[in-house]
Amino acid sequence: MNIHEHQAKDVLRGYGVAVPKGGAAFSVDEAVKIANSLPGAIYVVKAQIHAGGRGKGGGVKLARSVDEVRELATEMLGMKLITHQTGPSGKEVKRLYVEEGCDIARELYLSVVMDRGTSRIAVMASTEGGMDIEAVAEETPEKITTLVIDPIAGLQGHHARRLAFGLGLEGKQVGSAVKLISALYNAFVETDASLVEINPLVVTGAGEVIALDAKMNFDDNALYRHPDIEEMRDPSEEEPAELEAAEAELNYIRLDGSIGCMVNGAGLAMATMDIIKLNGGEPANFLDVGGGATKERVTQAFKLILSDGNVEGILVNIFGGIMRCDIIAEGVVAAAREVELAKPLVVRLAGTNVEQGKQIMADSGLTIIPADDLGDAAAKIVNAVKATA
Repeated sequence: MNIHEHQAKDVLRGYGVAVPKGGAAFSVDEAVKIANSLPGAIYVVKAQIHAGGRGKGGGVKLARSVDEVRELATEMLGMKLITHQTGPSGKEVKRLYVEEGCDIARELYLSVVMDRGTSRIAVMASTEGGMDIEAVAEETPEKITTLVIDPIAGLQGHHARRLAFGLGLEGKQVGSAVKLISALYNAFVETDASLVEINPLVVTGAGEVIALDAKMNFDDNALYRHPDIEEMRDPSEEEPAELEAAEAELNYIRLDGSIGCMVNGAGLAMATMDIIKLNGGEPANFLDVGGGATKERVTQAFKLILSDGNVEGILVNIFGGIMRCDIIAEGVVAAAREVELAKPLVVRLAGTNVEQGKQIMADSGLTIIPADDLGDAAAKIVNAVKATA
């Protein structure tokens, strides 16, 4: 789950991370009120959307007076902000973050992430703050310092000092950075985060080290332990179909293709999408119904797939281990009847009660194309879609 910058800063502030003063505004009047409460004569007005590249897209602007804050808030609220992560359609700005200006001497980068290679937490730091860290990793990897942390020992003082020295900090800056890095690590662990990113981490003209920007993502499977964080979810920033899927306990991600997929198991789903592409088709979604799918959940999965107007055919690929093939077959038949399916449907079943499942589909009276294996299923759905084009 993602949260907005202002929410991330509120979370991190609670762990002792130094961040600028500011507040979230949902209206122009609120933006002005927040600006009046801040010290100094320079303010920063930031669009709050779940996407990077806001600055380049015109979503981060300086104001040198409260009147200018009002002008910028009027201009930015309701605007469509387009960045490299939003796509050409952009995202509507529904809230702003107004914070005090900062005297920036240096911009750095700092993040805490899960290193999938070692299954441990990694802390990354770079002197190239304010830039796309992926570009830095590709072009100048020597400018990134990465430390993988032993989960038993946790982050130690020498880890934080090594990172601080790697950032070129000196004197009192090192102590400030050590405190901030330790606080970030604690926040990451205690909130079950999957990412904490500070870009940029800045050294001010006074020598302070503060988090000028903040991004936090959380492990969806651990949100039940953090109801306060789950309340920060912004449904307007999420794909409606994906929200609907989550409510039905389905894992669904919409893609750009024309062949809808329904599979049980994330690995099998990835393999199914790969083989569809190998046969010349394009998957329209990732959809994992899980190992305990019911007839109702399968029906809901069909509705989700068909809510995408680009879908021209559906491939159901089920390996019945925990999940029984006859239950899946009943769900497929019920769903096809309920939605009055008129698009090609290919079903490949294997595993527990597979013969019963095949018989249920054969006796349904519906036009369901059976497949013997995954390669056969992919070829049949691609050909069926081409035939109806």
